[in-house]
Amino acid sequence: MRLDRYLKVARLIKRRSVAKEVVDDGNVLVNGRTAKPATDIDVGDELEINLGRHHFGAKVVKVMENPGIEEAETMYEITFEEKIEDKRS
Repeated sequence: MRLDRYLKVARLIKRRSVAKEVVDDGNVLVNGRTAKPATDIDVGDELEINLGRHHFGAKVVKVMENPGIEEAETMYEITFEEKIEDKRS
């Protein structure tokens, strides 16, 4: 499954167009490498996502085409989460 579609169906990012934009901007790594929206995602892949001040990692557990809300939550496992604080004072 394409990375941008996976981010959307797993509900890590709300819209596919936003997912594509985030990936195009270089804010998503797959297995430590900068990814493109069409990068194939498989079970076991490690994602690192930077969304503004929210930086987190996720491990792909399942790949499903049309999961429900409960099923979408089982598609990944959060490996780390950090909030980046604004250094302006």
